[in-house]
Amino acid sequence: MELSVVRIEVPEGCNVILGMAHFIKTVEDLYEALATSVPSLKFGLAFCESSGPCLVRYDGTDEELMEVARCNALSLGCGHSFLIYLRGAYPINVLNRVKMVQEVCRIFAATANPLQVVVAETEQGRGILGVIDGGKSLGIETETDIEKRRQFLREIGYKR
Repeated sequence: MELSVVRIEVPEGCNVILGMAHFIKTVEDLYEALATSVPSLKFGLAFCESSGPCLVRYDGTDEELMEVARCNALSLGCGHSFLIYLRGAYPINVLNRVKMVQEVCRIFAATANPLQVVVAETEQGRGILGVIDGGKSLGIETETDIEKRRQFLREIGYKR
């Protein structure tokens, strides 16, 4: 077995969701879940098929995000994994809908941070062992940090 780290590109102003599903129908079902979650959502998604022709299947509403999803999914190359790129929404806006898709088995990450995927490769194929999402914790928040966090959530409309 060989271990490697695959860097997942996250374009400026975008969020990415990395997950695992189990069937070719995943592409259409994820598309429907996303398209009906947020009006005018811009997204691209790609799914790594793990049997038959083992192709990267894709769809979306934004050409740039579909290209980013295709390229990163091919680079990742882990069977049954999927990537969703969002612009104009946060993962919190769509994550429950994504998790409710019948084929979805697991969500590994939902982030705008730099993302790395720890991958194992055997003679059979590649699989995700885990993710590295953003940076290492540097300390404990102070009262000032708490106030900044609370203010930020109100500025972006998630708290009143």
